[in-house]
Amino acid sequence: MENYIKKKILIVDDEKDIVKILETVLKNEGFQNIFTAHTGKEALNISKNNQIDLFLLDIMLPDMNGLEICKEIRKIYISPIIFLSAKSDEVDRVLGISLGGDDYITKPFSPREVISRINSQFRREELIRKAITNNDGDEFSFFDIHIDRKSGTVRKAGKLVKMTAKEFKLLLYLADNHDILMDKQHLMDFVWGDCYEGFDNTLMVHVSRLREKLEDNPAQPKMIKTYKGLGYKFVLENEDEK
Repeated sequence: MENYIKKKILIVDDEKDIVKILETVLKNEGFQNIFTAHTGKEALNISKNNQIDLFLLDIMLPDMNGLEICKEIRKIYISPIIFLSAKSDEVDRVLGISLGGDDYITKPFSPREVISRINSQFRREELIRKAITNNDGDEFSFFDIHIDRKSGTVRKAGKLVKMTAKEFKLLLYLADNHDILMDKQHLMDFVWGDCYEGFDNTLMVHVSRLREKLEDNPAQPKMIKTYKGLGYKFVLENEDEK
């Protein structure tokens, strides 16, 4: 916990009572740098002028949709985004994750649950950094993709590809285990942790986002192959030509 207290957290919600409760609970947990916003415009202004480490983002805001704010945040940040929403349908959850969210909490919620989810995000970020730093071989390439573990960057045809921490970790793990069929649960446990209580489509959404960013034709992927009912395989050569 000591490693996290200096992290900058931005709470975005138009319900002032919720913001106050979350701010109080976070301060009681020792977090020292808490920012608050009640509109999308305020949130974007704060995020542009401060290096935010985690976002708590309501979806229903008076001036902007939280999903649109998420897309704007993702243009400059890879920091975790946890959605807060009264919408509990799976389609809303999947949409939030597909647009760049890392977690989704439905209202009403327990403030303790929010704290637990925040700490979980920070722990996973720390594990990802360690995995990137400690793995053998700082750089490697395949097709027109180049990965640099040390800097945490990915380039396609020489151009920088923006990725979230989980997308990067998933890509690294698939690439490190190339040509091995990885079952869905194994990937979920590695990237999100074996205590993750998310929903089944989370992995599918992240794989889809990797394909959109890396494949020449995401509809006919050459690198990340789906084996229906089994899992995914990262291939370093075109299996159709074998």
